[in-house]
Amino acid sequence: MEITTEQLKIIEHLLPVKRGNIKLSNIQVLNAVLYVAEHGCKWRS
Repeated sequence: MEITTEQLKIIEHLLPVKRGNIKLSNIQVLNAVLYVAEHGCKWRS
């Protein structure tokens, strides 16, 4: 499960503004959260 750029545009106004030296974009963080929610965080994987 991943968020597309079209879906991100819908919720973009709800996300925090990037400040400082941040290397990850909001879409990368959201997709990582969705990945863990869907697959879990298994130690041996």
